Amino acid sequence: MKLLRKPQGPTGLVHDITPESAGWTYVGFKLWRLAAGESAEGILGGDEAIIVMVEGKAAITAAGTDWGVLGERMDVFEKSPPHCLYLPNGSDWKAVAETDCTLALCLAPGKGGHAARRLGPEGITLTQRGEGSNARFINNIAMEADDVADSLLVTEVFTPAGNWSSYPSHRHDEDRFPEITHLEETYYHRLNPAQGFGVQRVYTEDGALDETMAVKSHDVVLVPRGHHPCGAPHGYEMYYSNVMAGPLRKWRFIADPDHAWLM
Repeated sequence: MKLLRKPQGPTGLVHDITPESAGWTYVGFKLWRLAAGESAEGILGGDEAIIVMVEGKAAITAAGTDWGVLGERMDVFEKSPPHCLYLPNGSDWKAVAETDCTLALCLAPGKGGHAARRLGPEGITLTQRGEGSNARFINNIAMEADDVADSLLVTEVFTPAGNWSSYPSHRHDEDRFPEITHLEETYYHRLNPAQGFGVQRVYTEDGALDETMAVKSHDVVLVPRGHHPCGAPHGYEMYYSNVMAGPLRKWRFIADPDHAWLM
């Protein structure tokens, strides 16, 4: 499996990751970079979705409703809470860019258990996790405590320059609740300033999987299993959005025994 996915181009449909193209079962991720006046649309079929306005503004109609113009932050590194929209499986949707914008579509199997609704910016508060060089800042969009989706778990993370996140190393790749759950995961990365790079390692304890990747703005990393820490070099702030899904909508993880003392 190729874990590092580069953008398909600078604009339009930049990423189109499906379970088939990823070689797994649950998570899909699509990303559009649109100029004002351009549009994106789709029909969900068996998947539920969360549309995340990463930056910019778009007029969205979906699931038989005109949701108006969603989006407020014009640069993701403003760190303000995102405007998002949950859509149940079977929905159709269309977004027309009011400004240049970046729009993510997070996908996982739907069960018809939740109605379409706006998520954020109300109720999403930037929260610090960790301390010192392990401090990072979280915008939880749809995590376990939020009963807003059938399968999807979605969050945003801002890692200050020189810091680490998704660290100490942890994994969620076994279906053994309540100790650990099996969740596939995508990371959509951005760097500030934009020409920067970050580092992400994906590895298993037995060494069967061990890849370390330099990630740049608009790259996506797939995490099918194993531990997956990220590092932001001096001078470059890192953002990523996470999409997770698996057989159970619970986020339970186990630390790498070598680094569990850091917990």
